Amino acid sequence: MSALIHTDGRQVRQALHAEADVVIVGSGPAGAAVARECARSGATVVVLEEGHEAQPKDFVESGLASMARLYRDLGTSLAFGPAPIPFLQGRAVGGTSVVNGAINWRLPRDVYDGWVQRDGALAEALPYQALAAAEELVETRLGVAPTEAAVAGPKNLLLAKGAEALGLAHRPIRRNVRGCVGSGRCLQGCPHGAKLSVDRSFLLDAVAAGARVFSGVTVERVRVEGGRAVAAVGRAAGGGRVEVRARRAVVLAASAIQTPMLLRASGLGRGPVGDGLMAHPGVSVTGRFTQAVHNHLGATQGHEVTGLRHEGIKVEALGFDVALVASRVPGVGRDLARNVERLSHFAVWGAALKAEAQGRVRGVGGRAWVRYALTPLDMKKARRATRVLADLFLAAGALEVYPGLPGAPEVVRDAQQAAAIEAGGPLDARAYAMSMTHLFATARMGSDPARSVVGLDFQLREARGLYLADSSVFPANTGVNPQVAIMAVAHLCARGLLAERLRAVA
Repeated sequence: MSALIHTDGRQVRQALHAEADVVIVGSGPAGAAVARECARSGATVVVLEEGHEAQPKDFVESGLASMARLYRDLGTSLAFGPAPIPFLQGRAVGGTSVVNGAINWRLPRDVYDGWVQRDGALAEALPYQALAAAEELVETRLGVAPTEAAVAGPKNLLLAKGAEALGLAHRPIRRNVRGCVGSGRCLQGCPHGAKLSVDRSFLLDAVAAGARVFSGVTVERVRVEGGRAVAAVGRAAGGGRVEVRARRAVVLAASAIQTPMLLRASGLGRGPVGDGLMAHPGVSVTGRFTQAVHNHLGATQGHEVTGLRHEGIKVEALGFDVALVASRVPGVGRDLARNVERLSHFAVWGAALKAEAQGRVRGVGGRAWVRYALTPLDMKKARRATRVLADLFLAAGALEVYPGLPGAPEVVRDAQQAAAIEAGGPLDARAYAMSMTHLFATARMGSDPARSVVGLDFQLREARGLYLADSSVFPANTGVNPQVAIMAVAHLCARGLLAERLRAVA
């Protein structure tokens, strides 16, 4: 047994009963932040995690093999709509932080102001200065700093060159790493242990303060008695039933997909539970350079273009393993073979979109059923982002750009062809090979019970002592990578929970 895991669910074949002051469902960034704060404040804590612990020595280079082991649904989770869109979620101790790109942003002030404009009570529930202080705490512990040029690699430096030539604001991505060597394997799990995912930071701190982590335990419902959440109930990977009773609080930090599913499975579906799903769908474009780029090497995602954030577009360099890069090159037959031979000269860049679309999450047979349809405005944004990516490649010196859009030029070699994408490219979501990251708002916090699920104290209105701490409580998407903001909000949730506990004791 590792120093992190108290109980491995694969070994639990008989009924297991435990008790703690605070029971947390989910060990990702939100759950880890709550566990650390509560344990350090003297509360007894149990963290329940469906996935298993993964050590750096176990991480493999293959993206597909990593998805099979470390991602929910083997990396095949889909949001259904006019065009099905895959979304990725980690399933391991440490949650998605184990397999994300290590990108960190504080919540932009304009995004926060938009939240408060829609619901003024949030200014008191989530004071900006308190949020900023929590973000500072998170960044300090995670060692967040800009990507160093020495480990950026050509794909990131070329994006910087293109953005500079176009006059677009850009910067090295701020990442939570220490001792990064630029192996380009963040999305498969860092084989060097250089990424400070929460299993290597916040959870370790929580365990050092007395928290217990139960891995391989799937929570199926929250038990409510007399209007109060009293336990989390589920099954261990070894087959045994598990019940962990909570003397003070149950905290759901299972993600914007699993948290509303768990609420509904527990009979706690009053209000817009599972509705209003928001996200950051993304488009990507491939370019070919004269020089070798080695897209699979260098910081996985080490540079970003921020100059179009006001349009809801944020461009990032993308790092994939060789097999996934090969899937992005054009051609068939001999043309494909020739491109595979010069695979080291291809780069893939992507744009995340702050979409206005709102979907919904339901559980069917224990699995998530997600509906999500991009709006016409979102599609215009996707088309524009594709053109911007083409412009960036050309400005960086790419010989050819491959937008991969039916109805658009198959190969783009000049700015006029790139402009034609935005002028006349498709607006049908089915034309775009999108993926979706950063999921929000399926159990929103707010002052209006008709439009929100949790109150301003993070507690579910239907059950006292049941707190929600993940991105499901966010009022809307953020347009930027949310890990730091999620952890800061979760930290504030924990502070509120502890204050409520002290009031109850008094």
